Amino acid sequence: MNAEETLAQWNAELDTVQRRVRARQDKPGVATRESVAGKTGLEIIQGILDGELPFPPISETLSFWLVHATQGQAIFQGTPQVKHYNPLGTVHGGWYATLLDSALGCAVQTMLPQGQAYTTVELSVNVVRAATEKTGPLRAIGNVIHCGRQMATAEARIVGPDGTLYAHGTTTCLVFQAR
Repeated sequence: MNAEETLAQWNAELDTVQRRVRARQDKPGVATRESVAGKTGLEIIQGILDGELPFPPISETLSFWLVHATQGQAIFQGTPQVKHYNPLGTVHGGWYATLLDSALGCAVQTMLPQGQAYTTVELSVNVVRAATEKTGPLRAIGNVIHCGRQMATAEARIVGPDGTLYAHGTTTCLVFQAR
């Protein structure tokens, strides 16, 4: 598939997710304990994708959305905008970091059994190519490397529809019993 076809597929997937979510959740929010009780991590993430659970406010703030999740993987799509720029006129490193952290953390979340939670304890980000508003949509693809009883690690890459790498990162997460 060429970059144009990939971009069309990405935009169609994003549109489908946004329509499905907004049909059930008209505004962002935070899931309650009751709404996630008894669910595995993957069921929680799937609940966000299905609109059963609210989509996070950061999605609107930083213009990126969860678009796909399976066991051990989470994919987010974001489009850099001028509001994400640093003083040098390119996308701020914090945008890349947050997009990577979201893909990494949600990938870990998909591996957790019910009653387990996680928190990021280390995040490493490498920006290898500047993005601007003209770059268009980018995807952060997070994959779990290891998920144990107390610790999980994952890696993610931010790529364009043509496969160009913009950033990559890793995380270490603490896994614990949810309260």
